[in-house]
Amino acid sequence: MIPPRILCVGAATFDTVFKVPAIPSTPTKVLPTACVQLAGGMAASGGAAIVRLGGQVEYWARVGDDDTGHRTLEDLAKAGLGLARVRRVPGGRSTLCTILVDAAGGRMVVPYYDPDLDPDPGWLPLDEVGRFDALLVDTRWPAGAARVLAAAQAAGRIAVLDADIAPAGVLEQLAPLASHVIFSETALHAFAKQSDIDAALRAASDRLPGLVGVTLGAKGFRWLERETIRTVPAPKVEVVDTLSAGDVFHGAFTLALAEGQDLASAGRFACTAAALKCTRFGGRAGAPTRSEVEAMLGD
Repeated sequence: MIPPRILCVGAATFDTVFKVPAIPSTPTKVLPTACVQLAGGMAASGGAAIVRLGGQVEYWARVGDDDTGHRTLEDLAKAGLGLARVRRVPGGRSTLCTILVDAAGGRMVVPYYDPDLDPDPGWLPLDEVGRFDALLVDTRWPAGAARVLAAAQAAGRIAVLDADIAPAGVLEQLAPLASHVIFSETALHAFAKQSDIDAALRAASDRLPGLVGVTLGAKGFRWLERETIRTVPAPKVEVVDTLSAGDVFHGAFTLALAEGQDLASAGRFACTAAALKCTRFGGRAGAPTRSEVEAMLGD
């Protein structure tokens, strides 16, 4: 069987992840007990998860022509992503991110996106979108995301939007272009302006042509399918690090759809992959293999 070909589009970052006893609420000095440095970003981390789960990934993004950009691409190449279409912006500054992960697995994420990193998507090879089986797009490069989602819509391709919190107007611009809009809980409430999950799903669905769902962490995945609210529970695990769990979910979900799995099966597969990631420190480095996910699904 030929592995599905997935296109991931978003903003690449270079992350420093510290494991700390607790995330401080007042100015202080904290001594971490562990540290990893690796390339990240929502769609990039989702793409790395897809590769570990058996898919093929090409990644479209921008980085600066600085040392951080070089390290970012070097690490993503090691993760198995195809990077031929990543643009090195002359004079641009690549995105840096510092992350604290506490003893309970919670995290604080502090990214810096250079506003002068050229956002122009005019260089994107949109005529190539149709050769992919599915797409995963995040919200961190809206201009590029909009172009790619529109091309996927025209080509009739599965296009999953990782609909996390974003600046005003971004979700309103991107969500109508995706075939599957999978919100974070916070982003769903903000988009739908409803405090109840089910009411928010219905309100969002009324505004969007594609499928609408929401990731709920330890409570699993919930979506609206033919006017019916459905839920897949998340496996119970001992949480070490929740960083990149949402990215792993979106990557696994996109891969499962590209393989032809139905929504319930795709949700179960993705919840299991995300749960396994949470048992390991190190963000996307903790993404599971296909055999690990299938072993847990078979229990």
